[in-house]
Amino acid sequence: MLPLQTLPKRRPDRGVVVFSRETQTVKVKSQAQQCPVNVYTQMTGIGCYVSCMNDKLVAPSNYITADEYHDRRLKAVIRLQSFVRRWLAQQEVNRLRRERERRMAWLELQERRRREEKEEQLRDRRQRMMNPRRREDINLLYQALEKWRCEEEQRINSTLRGAERKAALCSLLEQETQQIATIGRHQIAIQNDNYDKTVRNFLDKCAAPHQWRAADGQLIEMDSPHTIRARELRDLYSNINLFTVSREARRDALTTLKHTVQEHECQLTRDIVDLIDREVDLMTCGVKAANLEGLRKRISTLFLQYIKIPAFNPEVAKLLKVPQNPSQLRNTMFLCRSCYRYLPSGDFSPSANTRLSGRCHECTSLDNIARTRNDYSYYKNILKRLRADEQQLNKEAKIPFLLQVEDMRYLVEVVWTSRSALQASKDLFNLVFVRWERQRDWSPWNCILLSKEEISAHVQVEDVHKAYEATFIRRIEHKHTLARRHFSQISVMAEYLDSQPSASLGNQLVSKPITMATGKHATNTTPASAH
Repeated sequence: MLPLQTLPKRRPDRGVVVFSRETQTVKVKSQAQQCPVNVYTQMTGIGCYVSCMNDKLVAPSNYITADEYHDRRLKAVIRLQSFVRRWLAQQEVNRLRRERERRMAWLELQERRRREEKEEQLRDRRQRMMNPRRREDINLLYQALEKWRCEEEQRINSTLRGAERKAALCSLLEQETQQIATIGRHQIAIQNDNYDKTVRNFLDKCAAPHQWRAADGQLIEMDSPHTIRARELRDLYSNINLFTVSREARRDALTTLKHTVQEHECQLTRDIVDLIDREVDLMTCGVKAANLEGLRKRISTLFLQYIKIPAFNPEVAKLLKVPQNPSQLRNTMFLCRSCYRYLPSGDFSPSANTRLSGRCHECTSLDNIARTRNDYSYYKNILKRLRADEQQLNKEAKIPFLLQVEDMRYLVEVVWTSRSALQASKDLFNLVFVRWERQRDWSPWNCILLSKEEISAHVQVEDVHKAYEATFIRRIEHKHTLARRHFSQISVMAEYLDSQPSASLGNQLVSKPITMATGKHATNTTPASAH
């Protein structure tokens, strides 16, 4: 018995007859057809013509084995690869050529920049020598004078003997004396030119309003009765020093000055009033202004003394070097062992052990002019460049700003012997301090003195112990130990000493100030620390 099956589901009627007799019956039809000449394959026969105009005669060639076929394909692939590799090589060569051109252009730009910077420094140095304006410029002149004297003395000692040598040395001494007198006259003229600028800045500071920053960052200014008083005195001092005004304007300014100083009764104000009355009487008599110049300068000088008294101008108290309270003088005033004057601590140079030296700044400068005649502008430029570079690398860098010019001189001359560590370059215009290990902040025990051409290669070194030889590394570490031993005597610098012991040299190093000799005069080069 057949098993029961489910009947298939009936498809819905689409309205079209699908099954018919015509679709299931085959009809055979035979018909000849002329195809296009380029697609046919039949031969010429009865009722079918095939043209043979474009036929080609093909001759059988040699038989190609599979190995020969694959060998030919391999050669073709190798040829294609050689063309591609040649194209890639050309692209790489062009890329290397462009990088080389960019590198050469960058090196040329750096060299031109260094050359222009050095020329600018030399130009500034010549300008300072031709037109001195500051104390550093005077030191530069004396250094040039000392260099010229040493050269002339050496020439005389090497070429002349006996009486001729003595006469030449006497002539050299006279020339040196004349040059010193000329420099002295320049210095006096500079002091006279800077006096008016110094007084003007002093009065502007007294008359400046009080300023502070608000919570929103806006600058707020406020005038007090004391600042208004200081501004009135400043304007009156400016009017008094205008000697080219008319007689009526001069008389009005003197009258205002007389009423101002008469508010306080003392010997100084009485002297000012007497001089004012004398000038008014002389102007009434028709005396020329050229003859009144000395009298007017006396009035201006006494009025400036009046302005500097805190009882008459309270704002000036914050700018005076000597405090008005005598109790404050006990710990801030010191005796200069050279000029025997009591001066504030700011006029002395602190030594490495943070104790004040025995001579003030003026006596130190005078001793430099008289004997050593050194110029510290080289070291000042090196310190300025170091501070700018470290400020870009680390905004919180402190050690470069604790060092002074004397400290930098000691570090360059004594520790690094005034030459670069790699090529021993002695051009101080071209020497720069950079970090020895660039991951650590700059310090006298983490630095290296290089020329500007050597910096670009050193700053790319990741690990100095892999890039340099062991002998060179030991030499640099020896200099770091010297710097560490010296600057550890400064209390503010000792706070930044790392915990790594510097016992590589044992007890061979002593923590004493090193004395350097320049020419035939020896000087103590113990640097100054900043407070």
